[in-house]
Amino acid sequence: MRQSWTDERLDDLNKKVDDGFAKVDDRFDKVDDRFDKVDARFDKVDARFDKVDARLHDLYRFLIGASVVVIATLLGVIGTLLGTLLA
Repeated sequence: MRQSWTDERLDDLNKKVDDGFAKVDDRFDKVDDRFDKVDARFDKVDARFDKVDARLHDLYRFLIGASVVVIATLLGVIGTLLGTLLA
């Protein structure tokens, strides 16, 4: 049996659809709030990574300086040995 769609039934359907979309909008707002909270956490993580990057930069600078000193010392020792052998 086929029912006819009256204006009242169409209005009811329209209201149900609008209510459903309103619920979906509310849920998306909640998801957006959760993402905002996550973004705030990432700001803290980014700040910590900046500190780690600074420490690694200092470590690299120290290692390069230490390497230069070791190489200079080795060249000095080699020069001394060659000078002693040739003299």
